[in-house]
Amino acid sequence: MNITIERAALLRSLGHVQSVVERRNTIPILSNVLLRAGDGELSLAATDMDLEIVETVPATVGRPGGTTAPAHTLFDIVRKLPDGSQVELDIGGDGTILTLRSGRSQFKLSCLPVEDFPQLSSGELKHNFSVAAADLRGLIDRTRFAISTEETRYYLNGIYLHAAKSKMGSLETPVLRAVATDGHRLARVEMPLPDGADAIPGVIIPRKTVTEIRKLVDEAADRIELSLSDNKIRFGFDSVVVTSKLIDGTFPDYERVIPVGNDKVMEVDAKLFAAAVDRVATISTEKSRAVKLSLVRGALTLSATSPESGSATEELEVNYAESPLEIGFNSRYLLDITQQIEGEGAQFTLADAASPTIIRDVADSTALYVLMPMRV
Repeated sequence: MNITIERAALLRSLGHVQSVVERRNTIPILSNVLLRAGDGELSLAATDMDLEIVETVPATVGRPGGTTAPAHTLFDIVRKLPDGSQVELDIGGDGTILTLRSGRSQFKLSCLPVEDFPQLSSGELKHNFSVAAADLRGLIDRTRFAISTEETRYYLNGIYLHAAKSKMGSLETPVLRAVATDGHRLARVEMPLPDGADAIPGVIIPRKTVTEIRKLVDEAADRIELSLSDNKIRFGFDSVVVTSKLIDGTFPDYERVIPVGNDKVMEVDAKLFAAAVDRVATISTEKSRAVKLSLVRGALTLSATSPESGSATEELEVNYAESPLEIGFNSRYLLDITQQIEGEGAQFTLADAASPTIIRDVADSTALYVLMPMRV
């Protein structure tokens, strides 16, 4: 194999694929990136056996071929080369050494055989549809903060994606819905159901896959092609293909967590509320991060106390006409949710101090958040 490629193009593609590669690997080949050259392009692939990213980039191919090279080392070398430089990659002789030349720099990297590199992306996935990049970004951004990091509840370590019916009064609209929960808070976001997605199985997309896709979505063209089966999902856009295994588990019946009897409604300016919570929470202890909301007609008092730091209160004008209520929340969870609200108003639908609260964006009915209270 012998190719010449622009440093910027190689760096961008290496940046995409090498982020999948774990820093510590017991299997040497998983530390490497697969390089294949032919037909005027270079294909790069990396995998951790659960997630695979493949990207193609234009290159001048002098001699087709392939090899695998240490991903992080190759990325660091190319990153440190001068802007605008050309990079030559050459495999000669027995194919065990990759020579990289650029200007007066030359590096020799040990390679492993292409045959040893695992293939994850083979096979057809029978459900295929496309979504706008902005819609996928919205689904991810407004749910991923609620993904559980508790490994024992592995079935919560991702975003649950499925086709559903959304009720608006007496009407039911088909939607593509994303849900995430860690047991303390729940995020449910939906968009109109894309053509071809009506028969998809409910799937749980792992947290690492969500993170990698989110990095790539900003660079994507208008639409992203999705393909999925019962155990794999594939995202394709521009010259990138991401294939991932799905979490093999059953997502809980989240509808049961969403309260239906909450009868007390408070509306507040989302930005002012978030800023006030952030200020008051400065006093709360690092362990509990508790903030108390005291509601009376037309007014909200936020307060926090700590044996070490003292106390803090702040008052806000709100739209509230129900009986007085006091309820406590984890301030971090409260901020995570209010930061997703892009409109001016946040609507809280409450019941009592011990029941979960529903939070919505007044201007956007596609997102719903549930937050469990805490004792304060």
